[in-house]
Amino acid sequence: MNSEKLIVFSAPSGSGKTTLVNHLLEQSLPLGFSISATSRAPRGKEKDGVEYHFLSPEGFKEKIRENAFVEYEEVYENTFYGTLTSELKRLWKEGKQVLFDIDVKGGLTIKKKYPKQTLSIFVQPPSIEELENRLRHRATDSEEKINERIGKAKGELTFSERFDYCLINDDLETAKKEIVQVVSDFLNS
Repeated sequence: MNSEKLIVFSAPSGSGKTTLVNHLLEQSLPLGFSISATSRAPRGKEKDGVEYHFLSPEGFKEKIRENAFVEYEEVYENTFYGTLTSELKRLWKEGKQVLFDIDVKGGLTIKKKYPKQTLSIFVQPPSIEELENRLRHRATDSEEKINERIGKAKGELTFSERFDYCLINDDLETAKKEIVQVVSDFLNS
């Protein structure tokens, strides 16, 4: 296995991306999860440095000025998400390959910066209707937020062809097996 690889997962909200990333982390693969930075407030029991590196909007903008990010995006108005360069260095120092669960634009930015080291994977729902059903069954978002996520998903789906691998998640168990094989092959290449 060559060192310093990056595996990027991107998808519309509700596609099953996080479930697949968590499944990969449970396997006996040398993967470490890249903890993203965000300017949004913690939700529920989220802890700084565990789920996210929580920064104030001003603190996030300061890190941008310091060129501390591999990638960042203003995903929603005044809500930033990004990957600190220090996360890659931390995981590589631990002998792990970096696994990302990030938005589409961030994923493509990483692929552009590290084209030979990166496997970019787009997780796609079987349909927009199924995606909407999944978001409604999660029961975590308001009607307004669901509609915002559906609108965003329609735009994100147009980027799927720019990823190395597109996984249509219509059966979770099949998708889990498929993604373990794809990532294992990449790590061993």
